[in-house]
Amino acid sequence: MNDLTAKARIRDAAMQLFGEVGYERATTRAIAERAGVTSGLIRHHYGSKERLLAACDEWIIELIQRLEAQIAADAGLLSPLEAIGPYRQYLARALFEGRATAVFDHMVASTQTWLTIADQAQADPPDTPVRARATVQTAFALAIGMLAPHVSRGLHADITTPEGEHLLLQALLDLYSHPILTSQQAQHYRAELEATYKRRRADTDAARRNG
Repeated sequence: MNDLTAKARIRDAAMQLFGEVGYERATTRAIAERAGVTSGLIRHHYGSKERLLAACDEWIIELIQRLEAQIAADAGLLSPLEAIGPYRQYLARALFEGRATAVFDHMVASTQTWLTIADQAQADPPDTPVRARATVQTAFALAIGMLAPHVSRGLHADITTPEGEHLLLQALLDLYSHPILTSQQAQHYRAELEATYKRRRADTDAARRNG
């Protein structure tokens, strides 16, 4: 969608600068110059740099919601990298700085819904709370975009191209559809994990009592 209004130009310029230099170093004056508007127009449309940042996150969430609607409608080939691609640097920088919380939380909530449905079809549903699994899964998904140059190098294909994205999505489908561990191995490692946790808790409690 081509959105060439002054308000949209300000938002896009802000996302570019936030991605290039970070939120703290990006000034409203520099954003205005990049957008070809006055600083007063930024105040008119957004009020403050903080509210402008929130608008940037809202735009990313809107793009994600379009992808989710496409998935729900089974509307053909999906291209999340193409949709988010122009804003990948912004999102990577924002997440690294501990920002974009609304984007992360939206993705976690969506993933939680998907996992809840998947759990209902499992003969042996996972023990870990679905919110915890959704949070980790979201972090994994976002890491692909943040590490795009490394992922592309490992795949020997630029994941922003149709060929690279196709290979990436093939790999993800195989990872999701082919468990790495057998159920017996998972039970063994789960037991080891619980035993280690109890040991560490006991050591921590003992250290507190003796401290």
